[in-house]
This record gives sequence, C-alpha cells and structure tokens, in this order.
Amino acid sequence: MKVFNSLKKCKFVNQMKNMNQDITQKTYKKLCFEVANSNLSFCVIDMISNKIVTYKSYAINPKNVLEEELWKVFVENPILEAQYDDVVVLHNSNLNTFVPSSLFDPNYLGSYLQYNSKVFETDYFAFDYLDTYDLNNVFIPYTSINNYLLDHYETFDYKNCNSIFVKKALDFSKNKDTKQVWVHFQQDRFEITVTKNTNLLLFNTFIYNSLEDFIYFLLFTYEQLQLNPEIIPVQFLGDITEESAAFKLAYKYIRNCSLLDVSNLKAVLDVDTKDLLKHFVLFHS
Repeated sequence: MKVFNSLKKCKFVNQMKNMNQDITQKTYKKLCFEVANSNLSFCVIDMISNKIVTYKSYAINPKNVLEEELWKVFVENPILEAQYDDVVVLHNSNLNTFVPSSLFDPNYLGSYLQYNSKVFETDYFAFDYLDTYDLNNVFIPYTSINNYLLDHYETFDYKNCNSIFVKKALDFSKNKDTKQVWVHFQQDRFEITVTKNTNLLLFNTFIYNSLEDFIYFLLFTYEQLQLNPEIIPVQFLGDITEESAAFKLAYKYIRNCSLLDVSNLKAVLDVDTKDLLKHFVLFHS
C-alpha cells in the first residue's frame, strides 16, 4: 500500500497481470529518483534488507536540452534500465503549498498556489495526501521529466519532496509539546517547518543568494512566530554539516542548533552521515 494514496499512476497497467505475477519475477528492488531543474539523484533500495544498493547525483545544466542531459545519466548507469518492483520519482520544487483537508477541494488546485507562486493556465497541478495528518500538498510537477521517464518505465509514482520532509518532521514531533524548527538546507534555497506534537504550524520556502539572506529569513521566522532562539531548537538536514558556514552562522544566533540525528538510520542503510543528511528525502521515498 502506498504511503500517499493520492500518488498518480503515469500509465495504466494491466492490474490482473500484476496480481498474477509469479513471485519469482519479483526483484525486491525499488528505484527512486529525485529531480530538480539543475540536478538529478537516484538510489536503488533492497526492499528486503532496506539497505541502499547504490546512489548517485548528477548536475543538470538547465541551458541544455533536458532529454540529452537525462540520456547521458541513463547511458552512464545501465542499472537504471533494470527491472524494479517499484519506481518513485520525487519532484524537488518549491512550487507547492500545504492545505488542510477541511479547506481542500481537488477541483481548484491552482487557486491554492496562486498566492505564493506564479501560475499559468497551462500548468498541470497535482497533490499528495498525507493521510496521517489530514494534509494535502498541492504542487506543480516537472511534466517534461515525467514524460521522459515514461519512455523507460511502464509505470511509476511521483510526489513532491516537501511531502516527505514535512511528514518526517511531523513524525519526529510526536509527543513533543514544545515547538520545533526543522530546516531542509539546499544550495539555493531552504525549506523551513515548525511543528508542535504532530501539528504543522508553518511551512515555507526561502530563496537565498547569500548567507546573510539565509540567517535573516531564519531569524525572521523565529520573530514572526514569537519563537525564542534561546529556547526553541532548530534541526538541520540536507546539504549541510557542522562545518558549513551556514550552520556556524545559525549557531551564533540560536542556542540549540543541531543536525538531525540519523545514527539509527545509518545502521540500517549503511550510508555515511553526510550523505544520509544530504539525501534524507530521497532515502525516505
């Protein structure tokens, strides 16, 4: 059963054929992609041991033809053409917003995004349903990437990266009566989530051009939500380490500043801490 029951099937498959599939045909392998305008990452997961078989990242030049860039990745990695029981594509985009189910109508997806993103009539909208928390993440997927992958896989599921980030933050906040701040740090932007005992108090994305931008937006969030930087902790994941300039700068202004503890995950997946933080969303797809 899928984690998000609103996942979209990109091609119809013969359901009876799948039901009657001989168990010897199963590979017990899962292929996961994370795609953005400027990069692509993938990993193969052994579904029995839950260990990462392999993972790689590639920069994609947005000025080049997308199909040619993706074609190079597939040529260099024959493993992508293997058979998999499950293929998942994560769209790493800030064109999304979270809507409680009480305010959600799937017939008006574009209206939820028009206040914080520039949308067009030709845009295709999708949403992920976080059933545990009765939330809907409305987003604009990269249709060009989906269309390219349709040539390689009979069917796949896709969702927005921030669905996973927010869900994990809410999971971690269970039975925590204090407010917590979570930051998914990336090269050109960061997502920030504020939770309190499985309640989502805030989700936002900030584009930054300098470290001064970054710390301003982070402290601005603390101020607007009346969060005391001497008390309320912030936990980082993503492309960041304790030696990163961004982490050191945050530590100057926020007393309880730390990286997400992934020690238990490290023992399971057999991946080093830096890559676990960088590919945290991908590995949880």
